[in-house]
Amino acid sequence: MASRKAPTARQRRLGTELRRLRERTGLSLTAAAAVLGTDRTTVSNSEAGRFGVSAQRVRTWAGHYECPDTAYVDALADMAEERTNGWWEDYRADLSSSALDLAELEHHAVGIRSVQIMYMPGLLQNEYYARAVFAEVVPPLSPERLRRQLSHRLRRRDVLDGEGAPACTFLIHEAVLRMTYGGSGVARGQLGHLLTESGRDNVTVRVIPFSAGGFPEIGSSTQYVYGPVPQLDTVQTDTATGPAFIDAETRLVNYRAVLDRIESRALDPESSQDFIRGIAESMKE
Repeated sequence: MASRKAPTARQRRLGTELRRLRERTGLSLTAAAAVLGTDRTTVSNSEAGRFGVSAQRVRTWAGHYECPDTAYVDALADMAEERTNGWWEDYRADLSSSALDLAELEHHAVGIRSVQIMYMPGLLQNEYYARAVFAEVVPPLSPERLRRQLSHRLRRRDVLDGEGAPACTFLIHEAVLRMTYGGSGVARGQLGHLLTESGRDNVTVRVIPFSAGGFPEIGSSTQYVYGPVPQLDTVQTDTATGPAFIDAETRLVNYRAVLDRIESRALDPESSQDFIRGIAESMKE
């Protein structure tokens, strides 16, 4: 069994789900190893994502753990079958692992729902806006680091294209629309880009106006990323040190409720487009 020195977020998530399967049966690591006919170290390393796990082993372990949810087990087996590296691995020497984990998460998403209160959604940023955002980083990025950050940001947008692209709903606060990163010209161009992208069949943009008042429990930009089954959903939030990922079941339920409430206060898609146009037209040349 090959050892993996640096498991990706997806590999770690598979391990986490194997641990949850075991814990639901009430088995300790030692007891599980006995049931599975292996040793405690193998079970522990598999649950930590340090060892690769075959799809067949996932199914075998799930059977021993008496998991009745076949869709969930099938989804875990599909995760185990993945062996190829994604495009984001090209950036491993330049970017943080959390930035790569975010790209991987988006790549495998079935759907995405996000709330943005400071910046345009990364998946909807154009080059000039993204460059202006990176220009605010402290300490400043070197020219080469800026080039790599920008390249990675723009490549993430490819997830919106092609067959199987996730259905995305972007809830964008009015404050985001009025921020002029890079000046009014860049801001207008970004708003135009936002309107263009909102015309995609798989993209819905809804504005949260100031008049909507406050909204619950969202202190930063947040993405809710849907997996093939609800147990494999993930919440990604922005922090001062980069993206953070949440997959505890109770917290997922709470985030879905929060997003439902926020979406209920947002403008409908057509009114949102009119709202964005109005802001763009009000910006000085």
